[in-house]
Amino acid sequence: MLNEFWANASTGYKVLVFSAMGLIAAGVILSIAANTSGNQGLAMASLGVIGLGLVLHVTGLVIRGQQIRKSYKK
Repeated sequence: MLNEFWANASTGYKVLVFSAMGLIAAGVILSIAANTSGNQGLAMASLGVIGLGLVLHVTGLVIRGQQIRKSYKK
């Protein structure tokens, strides 16, 4: 079912998923760089980037759940 869902998923959903993964990865990289250099401002900014990525991830889960529920009703 997972392969079928991804193959039939909308472009908007795919962009949302990859954006979330990219933001989380960028936030982790920023966090590592900030903590190795001792830059507190960058460390706090990295938490915001990770948080935004997580919000997009949860949004993607909600969209996927709605699409699966619609497919069951058909």
